[in-house]
Amino acid sequence: MTRNHVFGRLPDGRDVHLLPIGAAPGVEVEVLTLGATVHRMVVTGGDGERRNVVLGHPDVEERLASGDYVGGTIGRYANRIAAGRFPLAGREVEVRTHDRGNSLHGGPDGFDARLWDVVSYTADEVVLRLVSPDGDQGFPGAVTATARYVVDGDTVRVTMEATTDATTVVNLTNHAYLNLDGEGAGTIDGHLLAVEADEYTPVDATGIPLGGHATVAGTPFDLREPTVLGPALRAEHPQVVAARGIDHDYVVRGTGLRRAAVLSSPVTRTSVEVWSDQPGLQVYTGNFLDGTRRSTSGARYRQGDGIALEPQLFPDSPNRPEWPSPVLEPGETYRSTLEWRFSTEPV
Repeated sequence: MTRNHVFGRLPDGRDVHLLPIGAAPGVEVEVLTLGATVHRMVVTGGDGERRNVVLGHPDVEERLASGDYVGGTIGRYANRIAAGRFPLAGREVEVRTHDRGNSLHGGPDGFDARLWDVVSYTADEVVLRLVSPDGDQGFPGAVTATARYVVDGDTVRVTMEATTDATTVVNLTNHAYLNLDGEGAGTIDGHLLAVEADEYTPVDATGIPLGGHATVAGTPFDLREPTVLGPALRAEHPQVVAARGIDHDYVVRGTGLRRAAVLSSPVTRTSVEVWSDQPGLQVYTGNFLDGTRRSTSGARYRQGDGIALEPQLFPDSPNRPEWPSPVLEPGETYRSTLEWRFSTEPV
């Protein structure tokens, strides 16, 4: 891969850089400074072929026009906040909304659409930083966020941190869409997915939790064993029908850095374990990819062409005091870790 080069330019003239890390035969990752985005991720499959296994957009213009968060670092608050309102430090905060009346992934101008600064860059690691000012999208406090990508053989580790100068809420994640058959290879219907969770979070028609968590037993959300995705995404369950697939939070068993999910492709004999230290995993099966946005391979992304496995806090947590808190205070540091561990053996 070509080392650090200009990928494109923003409308205001600032350069967007592409930063490759890693090397064959291990994982090679291309990171964009726009959105601290995973642009490409090349791995060796069980069939011996090297292929890019994440979705991406071909240029800056397409990235800025897209509403699909492809590969981006999501913040200041990943997932949804009901009506963009929540109590914080004795007052009600109101943030910008753009998804069926709710705040989604930090608002209409989230971290995924921002140009991040390069803090450091080596052959196997890149660290990016973003300063989000007080009042950004309505969120209080100036927040400094960092995203660190490290390639270690067949593992990619993503560490996200944030600090603030005033009480606020923070929930960061990465929104890479995986397709282990290769970017542009079609849908993930034939992939097998296992999620280390006994419960999921039912939602209303706008994606806001209806109440508490519910058992996956007896539902299409039961992914405790490797499950072919296609039939699950077409089940007659009302939650699946309303979401046009799966777009739901799973309650990952255990605490600390542990395996949250395993995705595998029988076609390319490739597997990836998703490891996380977060309580939840949002599983999104690309339900609203509709052919309007171009891919890195020159095609159009359509429903089910990739799956996002997003470790994070639970949706609408600022309004749910019974769930793990998203509140970040001055002097504290928010931290989260995500790992993709690739393998050519069944996991």
